[in-house]
Amino acid sequence: MTAKDNTGTKRPLIILTGPTAVGKTALSIGLAKAIQGEIISADSMQVYRGMDIGTAKITKEQMDGVPHHLIDIMDPSDNFHVMAFQQKCKEAMEDIYARHKIPILVGGTGFYIQSVLYDISFTETDTDIEYRQKLQKIAEEQGGYVLHARLAKIDPEAADEIHPNNVKRVIRALEFNHQTGEKISIHNEQERQKKSPYQFRYYVLSLPREILYDRINRRVDMMRRDGLVDEVKGLLQQGITPNMVSMQGLGYKEIIDALQGSCSFEEAFERIKRETRHFAKRQFTWFRRERDVTWIDKETYENEDAILRYMIEDLKNAHILPADQ
Repeated sequence: MTAKDNTGTKRPLIILTGPTAVGKTALSIGLAKAIQGEIISADSMQVYRGMDIGTAKITKEQMDGVPHHLIDIMDPSDNFHVMAFQQKCKEAMEDIYARHKIPILVGGTGFYIQSVLYDISFTETDTDIEYRQKLQKIAEEQGGYVLHARLAKIDPEAADEIHPNNVKRVIRALEFNHQTGEKISIHNEQERQKKSPYQFRYYVLSLPREILYDRINRRVDMMRRDGLVDEVKGLLQQGITPNMVSMQGLGYKEIIDALQGSCSFEEAFERIKRETRHFAKRQFTWFRRERDVTWIDKETYENEDAILRYMIEDLKNAHILPADQ
């Protein structure tokens, strides 16, 4: 699998990202329709079937006939991680290129995007089963925050990037340090310095903080009205357990706590709002560190059609789209 075509030319890739609730979906559909592109979801939670409300998953109606990839491809009982995403994303891209279309990577999971854009190499160190089991036991008995605090002491940069709920990534970072004596944040930064094998444009949407936070709060209120509690109940009744990777996602962990009596539902939804706002802040931090990105402040445009016109002109100037399109 190669990022170049048979003439040696870099193949095109468009990335459309930004913090949660910034409004990526509608713009991505407009862009895909305008350039005859196909969308690949770069969202670590929308891969799971049956997890629709808490992930704000795009509906068939919203897709409006635009092909989407990497949505509803896993059961909630499955583990999904960046290496699996990278592999499946490359396969989807090959399929799209074979039909002479342009892939548009859309979503807010920055590490997933980076893994594909720079073709990051994930060197698997030999797994120390005993050490991993020790960490897993600590997480189960004392909570993931204990492990996250340990990571913050040895690799604060990695701790800033990884949410305490993402126990799998926290354990992976601790394992990497245990086995190599190095910080995984330094390893990731070295990978980040690679040149991309693609001819790409990397758009990051933004909004003023107060507007974005209001959108987040209203989205969580909508999730409550749409039945997030019943969605989580249904998953648990199917045998999905709270310690599974899928259940560590924002919205699910908090509702499980409420169902188990650790807090009220009112408190759970307030926590979801607060944690989602914090998540958006971390996303901004991530994207500001990335190279070769084009920031699009949505407030400076009259409407989404104006943003779309700007993007298409920019893609022509970058030789990703033909000048006469």
